Amino acid sequence: MTLKQQHSPWLWIPSLCAAEEIPMAVVMYVALIMLMQFGANEVMASFYAAMLFLPWVMKSYLYNMVRRSGSFRRNLHVVESLLFLCLMGIAVYIAEAKVEVWLLFLLLLLLSCLCAWHELLSRLYYSRVLSPHQQPLFMNTKMLSSQVVLVVTYGLLIIVAGFFEVFFRSYQKAWAMESSLVAGGFLLFLVLNVIFLPTPRINDPYRPDTLSHTVRKELHVLSRIQQKPHVLAVLLSLFLLLLPPALMFNTRVFFLFASVETGGLGCSVQDVGFAQGTIGVLAFSIGITLGRALARKHGDPALFWPAAIVLTLSPLSYLLMAHHPQSDSMFLLCCTTFFAQLCFGFGLTVCRPFVTYISAQRYRYTTNPLYVPLVASLMVVPMALSGWLCQTLGHPLFFTLAASLAPVAWLVTAVCKTKQWINQL
Repeated sequence: MTLKQQHSPWLWIPSLCAAEEIPMAVVMYVALIMLMQFGANEVMASFYAAMLFLPWVMKSYLYNMVRRSGSFRRNLHVVESLLFLCLMGIAVYIAEAKVEVWLLFLLLLLLSCLCAWHELLSRLYYSRVLSPHQQPLFMNTKMLSSQVVLVVTYGLLIIVAGFFEVFFRSYQKAWAMESSLVAGGFLLFLVLNVIFLPTPRINDPYRPDTLSHTVRKELHVLSRIQQKPHVLAVLLSLFLLLLPPALMFNTRVFFLFASVETGGLGCSVQDVGFAQGTIGVLAFSIGITLGRALARKHGDPALFWPAAIVLTLSPLSYLLMAHHPQSDSMFLLCCTTFFAQLCFGFGLTVCRPFVTYISAQRYRYTTNPLYVPLVASLMVVPMALSGWLCQTLGHPLFFTLAASLAPVAWLVTAVCKTKQWINQL
């Protein structure tokens, strides 16, 4: 047994999760703020931020291709090296040039593609290194490591970016320094992964798979999904349940940054970093952990309607703040943000039975690779249009619209008799 094989999972799982979450936080959360500060208006910023989710929509189409590539440990090192170069490239571009928003978006899109690739490799590597009876043992370690890194990356680093902006008196220098720090932190975990990642128990041989063959296989899977009974009702119900949080995903940040004169709260970067990045991510983590625990204890059918109702309640917090703005009350901002993100995290539990129904029993006891692509594909269009809607309607009316969609989602879900097919699981 080699030295690498002796390393405990308590060492390499947190390191691998950190390398996964740092660039993912940049793409999914920090990128929106960067795009806004470099000149993108609400319409374009929400569109660009939604397009960064496209690699995650396409992730299931790459799953078989990545799985057949084999040598997951070596490929992880390659992808992590590319991620580091991309993060450094963003830092250098911001520091040395006049930033064009569309070019910054392309760099972030490349980063998003690498993140999706890395997530697939991490999952496959994890399943090859640990035996099936070991994987549940370290699931909590994996989740805790991911959430801690996400809180630090999204929360603390945005706060630091705000301080850099005050110190340098230039948001461009501030974000260049911030991007360099993120790249440096990622490099640390890259080195740790080179040292700690053990050799997988099973080394899948390389089996080349052409793109056309992969597309044919995925089309076959889609045709099987279409043949399932109630599939249109299932997708419509899930889309409507995800619609309110999808509309809020980007616009909540616009609302916090907008001046009081235009109906916003006039928050600083530090305020957003603490409220959304620290308190919000912590609440989301608590919500999703609580939802999974209750689902394991009581089952998906019992938790279905509570989760479905809670998922659509997050716009109520911002509706309250829009009609009763308290820009000088950080405590109220943190409380309402905590409630909104807790609802979103807990409510996502309702997505699991939808995805399980569509993919059947194959992934009943493992992480379902269809989960993120399906949820992201249903959310990406509302996310892309949310900036235009918010700009057209104004914050109070927009949040009223988002909140009023909740009863519609509940009614359609009830009419589609979702309870009937969920009991078939």
